[in-house]
Amino acid sequence: MTDLLLDPRTWESLATLTVLEIVLGVDNILFLSLVSGKLPPAQQPRARALGLGIALVMRILLLCAIAWVMSLSAPFVTLFGQGVSWRDVILGAGGIFLIYKGTTEIGALMSGDDEMPHTIAASFAAVILQIGIFDLVFSLDSVITAVGMAEHLSVMIAAIVLAMAIMLAASGPVSRFIEKNPTVKMLGLSFLLLIGMALAADAAHFHIPRGYLYFAVAFSGLVEGFNQFAGRKKKR
Repeated sequence: MTDLLLDPRTWESLATLTVLEIVLGVDNILFLSLVSGKLPPAQQPRARALGLGIALVMRILLLCAIAWVMSLSAPFVTLFGQGVSWRDVILGAGGIFLIYKGTTEIGALMSGDDEMPHTIAASFAAVILQIGIFDLVFSLDSVITAVGMAEHLSVMIAAIVLAMAIMLAASGPVSRFIEKNPTVKMLGLSFLLLIGMALAADAAHFHIPRGYLYFAVAFSGLVEGFNQFAGRKKKR
């Protein structure tokens, strides 16, 4: 253990993996912020903390059962000449769930139903269930990435814990910002649709590089930032 701590490569892999987990967790923070916004304000911090806690526990358990996780990529049936694995099924179901969620939420926002009282809009249990489903889908890719980046289980777990702590600190400000800016909320829901389509494509063995998605998100966010700046300047 002492040799592991004194090895510079350990700290290098820990830092790299932590940053990578945070980048991959942007989707998680966005979904968490949008879904928890349906709850009464007093329950939102608890929902975010519990949601990220579920994600943390799920990822650590999957890391400890990494041999089983990697076996999920093995095809168990062939459809139309294409092998289908349990990973494909989970990603496909997650993609369909995100497309459905994004579409219904955008419809509610367009019709004005999104302004209904929080107590009617969602129950705490329903929000946590949705977060749990989302976490299951994204934990698979997160864990597979961690295994590819680090050699030691302790380093992987430490990186995931650090990333989750940073995401928990960021989730509150992100949620408040989204709630105060309807255009940002619409943009976030559009990202969920984009992520859902990417997951469904992955399940069909049509891989869309994550870099393309992150570039689209970053570019749209930059444009929205300019809009926010211009709007505030007009008000002044």
